[in-house]
Amino acid sequence: MELFTQLFGDLLAFVYHCFDRIVIYGYLSGLSRPEQVVHFFRQVVGVPVVGKEILSQRTADYQNWVEAFARNHRLPIEWAEKGVRKEDHVLPWQRRMARDDAYGVYFIFKSMEQGPSFRISVPKYATKDPNYRILARQRSRFTHYYFYLRDETLGPMVIRVASFFPFQTDHLLPQRAQLHRAGAEARADRLPQDRQRLPRRRRRRRAASRRRQTQPANHPPTARLLDPDPGTEVLRQGAQAAQSLALLRDRPD
Repeated sequence: MELFTQLFGDLLAFVYHCFDRIVIYGYLSGLSRPEQVVHFFRQVVGVPVVGKEILSQRTADYQNWVEAFARNHRLPIEWAEKGVRKEDHVLPWQRRMARDDAYGVYFIFKSMEQGPSFRISVPKYATKDPNYRILARQRSRFTHYYFYLRDETLGPMVIRVASFFPFQTDHLLPQRAQLHRAGAEARADRLPQDRQRLPRRRRRRRAASRRRQTQPANHPPTARLLDPDPGTEVLRQGAQAAQSLALLRDRPD
């Protein structure tokens, strides 16, 4: 954890002493809104009309690139099967990378999942600009790629890349993943020995007693939110038959 703080300390608003899993989301901020997408294709790419075919072509180009990357590097690329844990399936390849002390991508999974995308429609009424199209953000189901890799600094990790515009990515450090260069030196982040020997129930009791401040036995009880004021007199019996009863009414003024 100390090495992770050194690498990403300037990006953290708070610090965990241990973690189960870390997910880092990556996206192109300049292509996250519809008007930015229109500007990109019109001014940068030089496409006057932003249509469905333009976005679909980008997806096809990326999928062809992934297939060529796997073929050139002789990487297995498969569709994820239902009921099979991806981490368990790629474990033999991960162990082989660790045995050979190699780094890089060792497996690619394909999966149909929900992700952010854009919906394009033609305006119902004619506009001054004949190339005007309505872009709206949506979530749809399309192919996602899982790149399983072994990094020289972060160790085993997974990068999930959406194959549809705007190609959002997720970087996952799996459960119990250790920073590679930390190695055995991670013992500096361990809890003290006396804290480790305490059962979980006793640790909770000790933490709770540490949060509560002890009060003397003769100390008056602290007033709580729903307790009546000490000077308040509580009516213990209802109104008598001859006793007038005042009603509280909501008046217009």
